[in-house]
Amino acid sequence: MPEISRFFGIVIKMFFDDHNPPHFHAEYGSDLALLDIRNLSVFSGRLPPRVIGLVIEWATLH
Repeated sequence: MPEISRFFGIVIKMFFDDHNPPHFHAEYGSDLALLDIRNLSVFSGRLPPRVIGLVIEWATLH
């Protein structure tokens, strides 16, 4: 899966033409979450609350 960003131990990955809804994958250690691009909500998996905050902040900037 193509890695598009890496920061503070968080890895953001995205597939072109992946399943709906449009989303990206965020990994932190052994935790993984899929976040909807349209509203920046986690719809699958889990991440620690602090990490979710950093991922959402990253997403709003990009």
